[in-house]
Amino acid sequence: MEQTNNSTETLLASFQAGNMAAFSELYDSHINILFNYGLKLTIDKELLKDCIHDIFVKLYVKKDELGVIENLKSYLFISLKNKLCDELRKRMYMSDTAVEEINAVSPTDVEDDYMEEEKTRSNLLLVNNLMDQLSPRQREALTLYYIEEKKYEDICEIMDMNYQSVRNLMHRGLTKLRALVG
Repeated sequence: MEQTNNSTETLLASFQAGNMAAFSELYDSHINILFNYGLKLTIDKELLKDCIHDIFVKLYVKKDELGVIENLKSYLFISLKNKLCDELRKRMYMSDTAVEEINAVSPTDVEDDYMEEEKTRSNLLLVNNLMDQLSPRQREALTLYYIEEKKYEDICEIMDMNYQSVRNLMHRGLTKLRALVG
């Protein structure tokens, strides 16, 4: 994501040493990813822009007090999430409609999305590992049938096999998968 050859750590250290050009580079290299992340937390783009601005102002003002930041990207994401939550809580006390906004853009939605992506990734890895346990012909037949949604007649033609041989191949493949899973 960096727009220069400098690493984020080098830019951060340079900024903390007083280099304002490094601060500008950090801002430029992280602004878009923070904005995209923030859109998953709120639909209020103006609030989002203000919160991003505020976290960079805080970073600038408190640069001497921060110490070592191991992962700036994570630090900025967490800061943005906390700032948005704080602002939405303030709005809740100022107006009844803020409760609806908090419910509509709960930060847990992002966590749920992440967990769902991890579960999908894990399932895909499991399926790939299971498919690797099959013979190449079984894997080909099952892939043609379940993934490419081919009919048995098409599979017979593609694999140059008769109908009953394809059925037997599919049956043995599924039986082996059930045994591996069970």
